[in-house]
Amino acid sequence: MKKVIASLCMLLFVVCAFAATPPESVKKTFNQKYPTATKIKWGMEKANEWEAEFIFNGEKLAANFKEDGTWIETEHKIKFNQLPMAVAEAYNKTYSDWKIVEVDRTETAKNGLIYEVDIKKGKEKKTAAYKEDGTVVVE
Repeated sequence: MKKVIASLCMLLFVVCAFAATPPESVKKTFNQKYPTATKIKWGMEKANEWEAEFIFNGEKLAANFKEDGTWIETEHKIKFNQLPMAVAEAYNKTYSDWKIVEVDRTETAKNGLIYEVDIKKGKEKKTAAYKEDGTVVVE
């Protein structure tokens, strides 16, 4: 019975997170940064963090904001072969035996432009992040 209740609670959280409307502060910052965005879908990335998935200038993007409206980052999915050569080389030196799940070009408030490679090996999952010159970024 506990498992059923826990499962229902988790399902309810997921449904509410993607059906929720962000605070006005988040919408205001989003509209200033992406005034012509279309097909906007809001969800909660984690507690006190909102994510918008949308189309902007013909590209599918995802942007994250703190609850007070502060922009955190914007991700754009890319293919591994679109990474700068220095990033691909740095990745291959360390993780060539890992499976690539997703690759993003990410603009961040904290680190500027970075490239993130979501990877997995067996049950272990991680994100490797790099500056354009191949320098590892620790987030």
